[in-house]
Amino acid sequence: MTRRPTRRSVMVGTAAMAAVPVPITLLADTGKVHEVEIRSFEFDPSLIHVRIGDMIRWINKDLAPHTATADEFGWDTGALEKDAIGEVWVTDGMETTYFCAFHPHMKGRIEIIH
Repeated sequence: MTRRPTRRSVMVGTAAMAAVPVPITLLADTGKVHEVEIRSFEFDPSLIHVRIGDMIRWINKDLAPHTATADEFGWDTGALEKDAIGEVWVTDGMETTYFCAFHPHMKGRIEIIH
């Protein structure tokens, strides 16, 4: 059985992620930005092809809050209210399947191209 995060753990994770500074040099050397819209309780597209160093950006277009949370909780966007954006950098070995912590039927997949 998969353990679902509590609302509190999602909020604490969001606060912790917001406190991590991104060096300017890292921003200059990054790859492509891939956008995933959250609309009608689905990730669109539900499968994205990325490379290490790319960024994935989720944009919530629904009224309900959503997350993009790795299946084993290795990364998480935190709670995204309407029109909010959550971002994750693609790293080697990162989890590649994810779901919404509030709506577990919502699923997405990341394919890392080497």
